[in-house]
Amino acid sequence: MAITRNDPPARCLDLTRLVSRVGRGALTGIDRVEMAYLERLLEEPSPLYALVTTGRGHYLLDQAGAGALHRRLKGEAPWGANDAVSALLRRHPPLRRRAEADLRRLAVGRARRGGLARLLGRHLPAGIAWLNVGHSNLGEEVFSAVAAHPGATMAVFIHDTIPLDHPEFQRAGTVDSFARKLRLAGRHADLIIANSGYTRGRIEAHLAATGRVPEVAVAHLGVSPAIPRPQDLPPGLDRSRPHFVALGTLEPRKNLMFLLDIWERLAAAGDGPLLYLVGRRGWKSEALFRRLEAGPVNVHELGSLPDGAVSALVRGSAGLLMPSLAEGFGLPVAEAAALGVPVICNTLPVYQEFAGDYPVYVNVSDMYLWETKIRKLADRFRAKDSERRTRAAGMHLPTWQEHFDHVLQLT
Repeated sequence: MAITRNDPPARCLDLTRLVSRVGRGALTGIDRVEMAYLERLLEEPSPLYALVTTGRGHYLLDQAGAGALHRRLKGEAPWGANDAVSALLRRHPPLRRRAEADLRRLAVGRARRGGLARLLGRHLPAGIAWLNVGHSNLGEEVFSAVAAHPGATMAVFIHDTIPLDHPEFQRAGTVDSFARKLRLAGRHADLIIANSGYTRGRIEAHLAATGRVPEVAVAHLGVSPAIPRPQDLPPGLDRSRPHFVALGTLEPRKNLMFLLDIWERLAAAGDGPLLYLVGRRGWKSEALFRRLEAGPVNVHELGSLPDGAVSALVRGSAGLLMPSLAEGFGLPVAEAAALGVPVICNTLPVYQEFAGDYPVYVNVSDMYLWETKIRKLADRFRAKDSERRTRAAGMHLPTWQEHFDHVLQLT
């Protein structure tokens, strides 16, 4: 049972995921959640420690080190120079090598694999509250080391169970890896945090089939789109014509082939809305990539963009399109609503949980209706219709303050 308290002796946040992302482009949704936790916990009265595990072992940072790491992750301070160890890690992006060198400089303690329990015992106070919110570093050694620490509690954020619910969308090895992580969380964690009631139901169903089911608390993600920065958009991008945005990693569950089929039909009919695909290329999508490389009419792949550029592109668009086949939360839908932008999305229950009747829900079994709704929004864009933005002004979307008010009572 989770301990309910406002002010534990200290908290330890796992930052393995954020460090692993250094040098790999814009942050993903889960990365942004880990960053939000880091920023909030740095403001809390309880001291903050941070744990990072890399191929070279474990690094423990105190409050000052976590703050210095945060400034580097946000681009507010430069990464330091390579040291003798990082200079040898040529498989990593250059910034990642410098990040690992900084970890060695900032850490109050380090340990090789197998030595984490001793590291925590030397530096952490009894009663530490450990949080892992990034789906990374959820291995047996970490759980066992924290469990062995006097009075420690453990909270793990599970963002979705898509690898188990839809294994057909996954890369090789990820299903078994995720299943192990979830089993370990179920066995050891005092609390599991879920981003939606839908995700909680899936977590509990999977854990009930394997053993222990700890407390699972629902805390919707905070919706805080970045300040729009149109100056960060790629030069020459046409935003004067009706244009739509699909946002997220280009992977099978995002169902982007469906949108390409629609755009092929629109082009054949002589209609000219643009489609901008924003997100890095993922896995098991070779057919999609071949179609994109062939240059479909009015479709443009933009890759990863900075958060401010994404906000600017979405805010000025005719609508966000989300034909996803599975989501744990669906942050792009929430952020588009916060910007007052029309949304057409698949009929997933999680969208209805937090967005209510704001989106236009159309099942992806009905391509004709999707095409009709897209045409209507394109016409509204041409007419500069502000109805949807007016509707958005009156809706309530979850905030990070509400999220942390709930979570920090439990950890």
